[in-house]
Amino acid sequence: MKINPLFLPLASCFLLLTCSSSFADSCVTATCHPAIGAIKNLHQPVKDGDCSSCHQQKVKEHPLKGGKSFELTAKDAALCSQCHDAKGKKKVVHPPVKEGDCLACHKPHGGSGRYLLDVDENQSELCLGCHDAAPFKREFMHGPVALGACTKCHDPHESAEKALLKGPVRELCLKCHADFAKALNEASVVHPPVKKSPCTSCHDPHGTPTALLLKKKMPDLCVGCHAALGKKLAAVKVPHKPLAQEGSCAGCHATHFAKAKGLLAGDEKTVCLGCHDTDKLGTPPLKNIKKELEGKKYLHGPIQKGGCTACHDPHGSDNFRMLKGNYPAALYEQHKELKDGKEGTYELCLTCHEKNMLRFPETTIYTKFRNGKRNLHYVHVVGKKKGRTCRVCHEPHASDGEKLISKEGMKFGDWHIPLNFSITPTGGSCAPGCHRSLRYDREKPETYKK
Repeated sequence: MKINPLFLPLASCFLLLTCSSSFADSCVTATCHPAIGAIKNLHQPVKDGDCSSCHQQKVKEHPLKGGKSFELTAKDAALCSQCHDAKGKKKVVHPPVKEGDCLACHKPHGGSGRYLLDVDENQSELCLGCHDAAPFKREFMHGPVALGACTKCHDPHESAEKALLKGPVRELCLKCHADFAKALNEASVVHPPVKKSPCTSCHDPHGTPTALLLKKKMPDLCVGCHAALGKKLAAVKVPHKPLAQEGSCAGCHATHFAKAKGLLAGDEKTVCLGCHDTDKLGTPPLKNIKKELEGKKYLHGPIQKGGCTACHDPHGSDNFRMLKGNYPAALYEQHKELKDGKEGTYELCLTCHEKNMLRFPETTIYTKFRNGKRNLHYVHVVGKKKGRTCRVCHEPHASDGEKLISKEGMKFGDWHIPLNFSITPTGGSCAPGCHRSLRYDREKPETYKK
């Protein structure tokens, strides 16, 4: 019987398909490779029954006792690239990919998870099989790391970025932190590292022992850049206590961006009164400055302009109440000038006020608080061994009295000493608890017996 030659190609194809199908069917049976059939997510050639796309028979006998009758159609990555696009062409390549070891991560026949992996969304078990686990078991963890979603940030094969990141650090972070990105674009003042450097300058992308994923606790982190401030804080005698408490620098400063200079949340006065608005701040308690300012007719010049740092150093100083210059902590202290050009005991006040006010017992120009030529500032602060500090008469922040003269009187133990001060066009008078009623006049000086 003769066969029509036109049917030969068709018969050959039919025979090949039949053999291939029966070949695959015979691979996964109850007695041969049964585990492959139980895999949840099969490699597509396995699912299609196309074992011969990866395996080829080299010995007729199968199974071959003490040997193998099949071999792979190609070795290592060359086998995978018969179907998949070749990897390893970018700047940074995952070492297993570079070495052609696809099976370091992927299962050849299938896996319990996607992409021929034996992990699902939580990839920790797979990745930590090679990578050190310690950084991923810290107290504070980045959300994706805590869930084991390593490939949310990293490409598992290759990348143009260091550490196999899926994009530049800043862009990568802002893809998730979208609300932050919007606010950042609208901010008028931005922390230079946020503007110019990657987020990883301050934050660890995986985990840290410190809240907010900071690489170090504050202020240690901050003084890594602000070195001069760090040196000062290490030696300062009167530090601002919040710096050593939870929140530290972030108690006053926004760490990323703000509307006010200095990365403050508002003007200086608003920020300071955010804490100094209670009678229970500190031990012993500090004054409630907010209450002290409320409703007062006269404010100290810097406070009137919304500033506190004209007098106080917000980080700390070597002076009483973190003042920027010398000023006595005690109620009584005679003014003494220093030889190094500084203004001495009352350096703080004399930084703004007339520097010659306390230099001359008589003057007609350096103060209006005088009886004729007699300088009454000098009398009170310099001329007596028991010199009175400015705050005996003047309130440092606010008062209802002119010249910040205290209306309530200075606290003297259990007593508020009244001043009963009044001003005239050419002088004034006072009847305080420390001396009898006295008057002074610049043009017609009062005469008193010594």
